[in-house]
Amino acid sequence: MRHFSKFAFAAVLIAAAVSAFAQATKITIKDPYAQQGPAGADTFSVYMTIINRANEPDCLTGATAEIAAQVQLYEMYLANIDNGVIEMRLLTRGLDIPPARSVTFEPGSYRVMLVGLKKPLSAGETFSLTLNFEKAGPLPLTVPVKPMG
Repeated sequence: MRHFSKFAFAAVLIAAAVSAFAQATKITIKDPYAQQGPAGADTFSVYMTIINRANEPDCLTGATAEIAAQVQLYEMYLANIDNGVIEMRLLTRGLDIPPARSVTFEPGSYRVMLVGLKKPLSAGETFSLTLNFEKAGPLPLTVPVKPMG
């Protein structure tokens, strides 16, 4: 009977680990890249498509990168419809990723902003970025830097 209890306990642990892994793999990232900025710029924008294959929403709560002092999430929006002024809004509560949908980070929309770069980045280089999700947890990426234009 004692061996059965150990077996049952191990089975429960394995089931929990598989469930957590299944949730984590339901979030995928397509085509991440950073756009090279002007010489001397200490901020970079990162773009990508986040795909949620789960049956429930998840929330991108933030991100980290060793190459930047801060990593922030922003949304571009039309601040004044009369004169077409577009502004950026800091997403302090994160960004919901709906179930069975994707959200595209692109110029004029959402972006991950690297603030206070610790070293200059050039086209052709890559860096590590970790996206943090409420349910899926941390998701590490390698992000290539593309040239301006």
